[in-house]
Formats: sequence, C-alpha cells, structure tokens
Amino acid sequence: MTNLTYYGHACFSVEIAGKTLLFDPFITPNPLAQEIDINSIQADYVLISHGHEDHVADALDILKRTGATLISNFEIVTWFGQQGITNAHPLNHGGKAHFPFGSVKYVNAVHSSILPDGTYGGNPGGFVIESDQDHFYFSGDTALTLDMTLLGELHQLDWAVLCVGDNFTMGPEDAAICAEWARVKEVVGVHFDTFPYVEIDHAQAKAAFADKGITLHLPGIGKTLPLNASS
Repeated sequence: MTNLTYYGHACFSVEIAGKTLLFDPFITPNPLAQEIDINSIQADYVLISHGHEDHVADALDILKRTGATLISNFEIVTWFGQQGITNAHPLNHGGKAHFPFGSVKYVNAVHSSILPDGTYGGNPGGFVIESDQDHFYFSGDTALTLDMTLLGELHQLDWAVLCVGDNFTMGPEDAAICAEWARVKEVVGVHFDTFPYVEIDHAQAKAAFADKGITLHLPGIGKTLPLNASS
C-alpha cells in the first residue's frame, strides 16, 4: 500500500521505500490550500513536471529547507541551479535514472512551459516511477496523446495521477481514456478546482472513469489517500 498526500492543485507527495517524493509544489499561492503549513512538508526528492508557476511556486523554499534532490528536465534543473540548488538530477524525454527508492523515467506531455521569470522551461513532461513497492504514472499537465498507449505496453502500472481540470489540460473524459490506455484501474485526479477555468463537476468526472471500470479519487486538500498496488 502506498500513501499519497494531496496538497492542492497538482501538488502531492508519495511515500516510497522510506523516502518522500514531492511533486509540483504550488501551495502558498493557492487560496484553497491556506490550511497547509508548508514548513511541515518534508521531501527527500522534489519532482517538477514543467516550469509554470502553478507547479513550481514553492519549490525553491522547500528544496532549500529540506535539502531534497530536485528531479526535472535539463532546463528546469539548470534554472534552479542558478538559484543555488545544486543537489539535482536532470532528465530528458525517454530517459530513466535510478535512485535509492527506484527509478524515474521522464515521459512525453503535450503542454507549454515557461519559468516564473520568463525563462524557457524546456519541454514539459510526466514521470513514470517504478519501485519494489509499486509502479505509477504522473501525467503532469498534458493533452491526451497516443504516446500514452506506450505506458500500458511498456510499464505494469498500478495507478496514475492525472490532470482532470480541462481547459488547460485533459478533462475527465480524455483523462479516463488515458487511464484506459495506461491500463490502470485507480486514478488520483489533480489540477482541478483551483481557478474558475478548471472547476469541474466531481460526480460527472467520476462517472466518466466509472464508465470504463476505473476508480477516480478527487481527494480533499491535506488528505492522505492509501492506494493499493494491484501487482
């Protein structure tokens, strides 16, 4: 069983092999996450899918406080290096690296990416995490793309974290297709409700997944969700 804690928008942490992986830290600017004490959030690794501010806003502070290792694409790692973060591992699309908790592969995402100061953020991506505990996919911000069929062919995924907010990313219907292609039966939805553009009908979103025999979780901010590995 894997514990996922949701911090709002697309930010969440996962505990694997005694390590805490924190993804896309955007908390303090999120009015829906005002109850979260950012200084209490621990991380051994911080993974960033792309450079938009609503995915990196709190990354620098958390990296400096925790000493966590940054994992992202080359351009984002370089940019954070200029901010004093040298404990980092750069990746690019299709590349995999091994860490004490398992492996991380950087996979395709169809989106845009620019860092808060206007610097080019490289190509956006998602992550496939494989460990002795379980295997999962985080889509980052993306449109539905046929590349997602490769996820199901190449990886035995137990669950996925998918953007579902529509407008800027996949909506629930497309995300449900992604889950089907990735061959997962359990999905945690992210990137929803933070702004008016990405507000969704929760019942309709869950129904889109249920129609395909897939469970969609839309956790409350600050809540920890146990996910059961199916393999």
